[in-house]
Amino acid sequence: MSQTYLSLTVDIAEEASEILQDLLHEAGALGLEVRDAETPTMPGVRAPAKGESIVVAYFEDRESAEEARDAVAESHPTARLSLDEQPQQDWSNEWKSLIKSVQVGRLWVGPPWDAANAPEGKLKVVIEPKMAFGTGDHPTTSLCLAAVDDFMATHPGASVLDVGTGTGVLAIAAKKLGAGHVVGTDNDPTSVELAQENCADNQTPDLDISGRELTEVAGTFDLVLANILANTLIELAPLIVPKAKDRLVLAGVLAHQRVDVEAAYRKLGCTVLEGAQQGEWVRIDLKR
Repeated sequence: MSQTYLSLTVDIAEEASEILQDLLHEAGALGLEVRDAETPTMPGVRAPAKGESIVVAYFEDRESAEEARDAVAESHPTARLSLDEQPQQDWSNEWKSLIKSVQVGRLWVGPPWDAANAPEGKLKVVIEPKMAFGTGDHPTTSLCLAAVDDFMATHPGASVLDVGTGTGVLAIAAKKLGAGHVVGTDNDPTSVELAQENCADNQTPDLDISGRELTEVAGTFDLVLANILANTLIELAPLIVPKAKDRLVLAGVLAHQRVDVEAAYRKLGCTVLEGAQQGEWVRIDLKR
């Protein structure tokens, strides 16, 4: 196997990003990384300019990378292109160095390779991230974990619904913090499978994790969590609100999106509580 891989970095107008991604897939890219206004970049990673996206495509050999570069240059003449060669082992392991463990309230949440460092006295949630969102270290997940910790401290045995469960981290944390009936849903089959594996690994196999639609989930819940994107929170509001008995916690919302999301839930009779913010991300707490 080659000891290097090629990364083609393209700075492009935001509205052309999806067409570019299709082109790069067709050109044989092994994988793509997309940075845009909706997904603020990790610390230390170059962010796109206003109105632009950065798309990084990975290739196994120089020939296919150069062909892709030429195709992009021809179809997107204003795009800025950069082709770089990097050691392959960095590519396969680099993402692991970006996954950090976190301590939130009574919880320690982190990846398996860091589990030995979890301090005594913390409830340990070990999450294998793979390709699903939610390892604990992203601000939206940390904000939600804090809300779960606070709510469960005063509502032992509460029922919890986690909409868009991803890795299952919030559902598992709720169970470890003393929740009763816990349900997690996700429309991505890969996430459902991974969340079920994480439940087994965390000795919380009785969690009900599935790909069911919200309309197929029976009953109401003391706490409803939804750590998804703002536009999806607005779209799903009429389905999410009826599932809540008491409290809703919404995340995946950037500061400038807060007003629109809150308005959608106010219309459905929710009261907006104080919430929280970490960097550009906000958590919206609501009472039904």
